[in-house]
Amino acid sequence: MRVSRLFAPTLRETPAEAEIISHQLMLRAGFIRKAAGGIYSYLPLAWRVLKKIETIVREEMDAKGGQELAMPVIQPAEMWQETGRWSVYGEEMFRLKDRHNRNFCLGPTHEEMITTLVRGEVRSYRQLPLLLYQIQNKYRDEIRPRFGLMRGREFIMKDLYSFDRDEAGLDQSYKKMYDAYTRIFTRCGLTFRAVEADSGAIGGSGSHEFMVLAESGEAAISYCGSCDYAANVEKAELQPVQAQAEECLPLTEKATPGTKSIADVSQYLGVGPERTIKTLAYRTDTGSVVLALVRGDHEVNEIKLLNQVGCLQLDMANDEAIAGILQSHAGYIGPVGLDGSENVIIVADATVMNMYNAVCGANKRDLHYSNVNPSRDFKPAIIADIRLIQANDPCPRCGEPVKTARGIEVGQVFKLFTKYSTALQATFIGEDGKERPIVMGCYGVGVSRTMAAAVEQNYDQHGIIWPVPIAPYQAVVIPVSSKDEAQTAWAEKIYGELCAQGVEALLDDRNERPGVKFKDADLIGYPLKVTIGPKTISENLIEVKVRRTGETLYFSPEDYLEGIRELLAKL
Repeated sequence: MRVSRLFAPTLRETPAEAEIISHQLMLRAGFIRKAAGGIYSYLPLAWRVLKKIETIVREEMDAKGGQELAMPVIQPAEMWQETGRWSVYGEEMFRLKDRHNRNFCLGPTHEEMITTLVRGEVRSYRQLPLLLYQIQNKYRDEIRPRFGLMRGREFIMKDLYSFDRDEAGLDQSYKKMYDAYTRIFTRCGLTFRAVEADSGAIGGSGSHEFMVLAESGEAAISYCGSCDYAANVEKAELQPVQAQAEECLPLTEKATPGTKSIADVSQYLGVGPERTIKTLAYRTDTGSVVLALVRGDHEVNEIKLLNQVGCLQLDMANDEAIAGILQSHAGYIGPVGLDGSENVIIVADATVMNMYNAVCGANKRDLHYSNVNPSRDFKPAIIADIRLIQANDPCPRCGEPVKTARGIEVGQVFKLFTKYSTALQATFIGEDGKERPIVMGCYGVGVSRTMAAAVEQNYDQHGIIWPVPIAPYQAVVIPVSSKDEAQTAWAEKIYGELCAQGVEALLDDRNERPGVKFKDADLIGYPLKVTIGPKTISENLIEVKVRRTGETLYFSPEDYLEGIRELLAKL
């Protein structure tokens, strides 16, 4: 490909809408263009990257016995109504009607579709296991699409679904996909971690996320440097902190004027935040109020809380709910006297129940209780781990302090068990002649998100630095002067030889200043830059610069091909 013919309109200025590096650089380097909020056109350079990622994904899926198919983007509502998700999936679902007023959606995911398909075709245990996958656009009407390809309304995803006879078979399918995902992201040249995760709206009870480590990541992860434990902070388990036993003192009201925060209360009463109980009030989708209790120096993990309460949505309670249902005031809420109240659910972190003589809100303006002893003074409806893990908390596996990092989720694997097969009556006849539900798993890779994550992890002040396996082109040949016939002849010859040897190369044949060509090459991020200049003509040397390291090497015409192959193999 000649750069003069390449449709890659680069920009010198960063568009104001672009918030994170991948969004900025892919716009500037001519990879994507915005069509609408969260919806993008993939230009030729981006499409080449995406196709390379898809090829890696296909090869690894096929190696594990996956079979590729294609399912409709438009899905009938009836399938979703059978599982109950039509009404609960939420406003992220794009819904539409046909001319006959029948309800459909644009597929945000395909559990219902694939299960219905298999239900109609699989009858016997002899037809199992099955691994079926597709690579397809998905549609989710994000409330706030942002960060370019990271959180879009249309995106490319690989979704595979496993169908097994029993949980032992599911374990095998799950391990196959876990191993395949490890190979996929390794082959893409990414630094990542597989972490334990919450299953979210997909359902099931076993899940891992594959996180590309990057400072811009929306997700926080915790991991242990002493063992192999790693988890999304939403999922990370915590053992209750054991407090030293004390004599229980009488419950006492303390005046605390104008002290609504833990920090204010601690300072006013002269106690550490670890001696206080933080009470957060939430409204459920059924109208109840949930009081979440954690130690004052801890934070509530809202995903854990949601799972414990078993509702679909939790929102912070407003002043009206706090006054009307709790008969309390924001900043002074506490559990004492509220257990047993109608429409109030108290959920206490297990650490809270180990506290002695603590401080909490007294449900009266400018008043707190001191000497609160949870086992004596209130009875939570639920006692569980509901706190958010923090750096230096003990690892739930080995007890060593954990570390935290930011990550971008690029893949997730789920054990669905029989959640969908039971709802959709997808059954098979076992060896014993009995009918039973198929045991399922689902496994997704965000293909377009993986491309963006690669940029977030591989860039410098000049532009993108593509890992070789997914780079749009491996090398660009640049004659310093397009008016110098000797340089252009050399450049044409080298370009032709590289292509003949299977190196994906570009020839920058534009009548542009050398600085423009070099800047575009660095911005786009080709792994190697082959420069043909005066030194080539006078000294018979071919300059090759490595984008990732900045290293410059010189090769003779006899050995440059081997040198370039060796460099590409190392990068």
